Amino acid sequence: MSESVIADFVGKFNSEVAGRGDPIKGRIVLSQKRLVLAASEDDKLTIPLDSIFDIAIGQVPPDLGDFFDSTVTIAFERKGKRLVAAIEAGDEKIEKFGTVLFKAVINGTETTVKERARVGGRVTDEAFKSAKLFLTPGNVEFRRNDGSFAVDLKTVSDFDRNTREINGKSRPVLTVRHMKDGTAMTTLAAMASNRKMSILGRYLRREYAELMEELKDVELTKDKKEVLVAMYSTGDMDGMPLASILGKDSSQVSMILQDLSADGLVQDGADGPTLTPTGKIVASRHLEDVNA
Repeated sequence: MSESVIADFVGKFNSEVAGRGDPIKGRIVLSQKRLVLAASEDDKLTIPLDSIFDIAIGQVPPDLGDFFDSTVTIAFERKGKRLVAAIEAGDEKIEKFGTVLFKAVINGTETTVKERARVGGRVTDEAFKSAKLFLTPGNVEFRRNDGSFAVDLKTVSDFDRNTREINGKSRPVLTVRHMKDGTAMTTLAAMASNRKMSILGRYLRREYAELMEELKDVELTKDKKEVLVAMYSTGDMDGMPLASILGKDSSQVSMILQDLSADGLVQDGADGPTLTPTGKIVASRHLEDVNA
């Protein structure tokens, strides 16, 4: 290959193209433009990255056999047909390869982005600007000529996909609601490619699911929810008497704050306790619970 190699390792794989009953051991090589599954010098499957329309980790179509464990499954187009291939290796290797594959497909994608489409409850008049999209650890980064910015995935409270008319053309648009510098914000990112938007959506759902998995073990009592929502709704209190606002004893509130700090949802700030980025996500998700 003339392009540089990003990943090169030995694993097992199968594909609908090969039509094998069981996966076979071979070499998996990923470059900037293609993925090659080589059982031997004469038995290779080459998948151009621009033919890939979906990537899934840990899911194997039943037609490819029940012998896979830790896997990356790739859906791609070949001669007008939609096909799948599955790759198996150790847990850590597959996790790293899946992330690298997402980056290889997405990084450098041309987007049109509106960084601050909404700030708090206010819709801004900011215009869409051209940017290149990159996936970096824990972030989605938009690189523009007038300056780059990143969305920290740990601060994302919600995202969805819709369609908008931008510069006279209908484009798939990703709407991301997140926190930045303590303020709720909405960022819009449009792509010309539905294929890449779908792959980006898959990546974000996976990353978001992992974050939610980390939070599922946090036990939130009614009192904890009330404290989180009160801090979220009033901008981390700014020195206001939290106990009196909640109608609770100050010692009781102090104990709740200590528990929330241990959960990673509250931290000490210059003016008293403040919500962590994760705390803000959790609080925003429980607004209706408390206000009901």
